Amino acid sequence: MTTDAAVPAAPLIDLLRSRSSARQFLPTPMSPPDIREVLEDAQRAPSNSNTQPWVVHVVSGAKRDALSAELVRAFEEERFSPDFTADYGTGVYLERSHDHAAIVYQARGVGRTDVEGRREVVRENLRFYDAPHVAFLFMPMLGDGVRTAGDIGMYAQNFLLSLTARGFHGIPQTILGMYADVVRQALDVSDDYKLLFGISFGTADPDAAVNRIRMHRLPVEQSVVMHGVPEWGCANS
Repeated sequence: MTTDAAVPAAPLIDLLRSRSSARQFLPTPMSPPDIREVLEDAQRAPSNSNTQPWVVHVVSGAKRDALSAELVRAFEEERFSPDFTADYGTGVYLERSHDHAAIVYQARGVGRTDVEGRREVVRENLRFYDAPHVAFLFMPMLGDGVRTAGDIGMYAQNFLLSLTARGFHGIPQTILGMYADVVRQALDVSDDYKLLFGISFGTADPDAAVNRIRMHRLPVEQSVVMHGVPEWGCANS
């Protein structure tokens, strides 16, 4: 049943539309109970046949600092070891990736020809943007891994939305998966588990200009084809 009166957005809708990725954090750590609550929320994610394939390592404190330093060294020495490719192709997806990078560089004050400035942006990634915590999301290779990776994505979305709901912030970082061997060795993780990506998290720095970035989203019409439903904006009679 519908009425002409405006219906306020549900809290979940507000949450979905307000979440954004932070790229500069305050050093203040979250409390263990707060982290536990976020993990409990993430654990509610759906998964294929309830396999719950996520294997998550949360790193904080001195362990986090040592791992960050080793990741930066691996970057300087070009010791890449991705478990998965990071290929955007040659078309629109690559263009969107380039647009994203340009927005971030501009917010950081890094020019197009500033090679060292761009390298420093990579280092900031590997320093987890100064976030006090980082969660590494590993997965077993079940079949070709596609369904399992989808499950990890749903887990990550729960994780990110839970952070937002509790007044915290996070950012998923594919770049952390580019150094999978470094992370596995540091955390004593079996080679049987593949690193998809990491999520740096904590409290966003409210004064950082880069945290005012809001990446655009495509109109629904550019991503969705409707079949057997009324035209947009028309209600069922």
